[in-house]
Amino acid sequence: MLFSKIKSISPSELKQLLPNKPVILDVREVDEYQAGHIPAAKNVPLSGLPGNITQVSAPQPWYLICRSGRRSLRAARILRKAGYQVINVSGGMLSWQGPVTR
Repeated sequence: MLFSKIKSISPSELKQLLPNKPVILDVREVDEYQAGHIPAAKNVPLSGLPGNITQVSAPQPWYLICRSGRRSLRAARILRKAGYQVINVSGGMLSWQGPVTR
């Protein structure tokens, strides 16, 4: 069975969407998230997926971000398989040039 490719956007494309208040899920571990994250992002660590996704009750699509884009891509595959509409942020926080909250 072939799966369609996970949709991805760049961090700069996500930054342009911030005025529209997109739902951003940061799938890094709690300590990484606390060290600096996009202000509106919710922390939902990959290590707890898909079990801890019930804490998110927000419209989709969800934009997934991590440090470099690898974990968010894995999270995107897990969540899409569970029926969620997700978009991976390629390059992750390493490429993020927007506001950060600590």
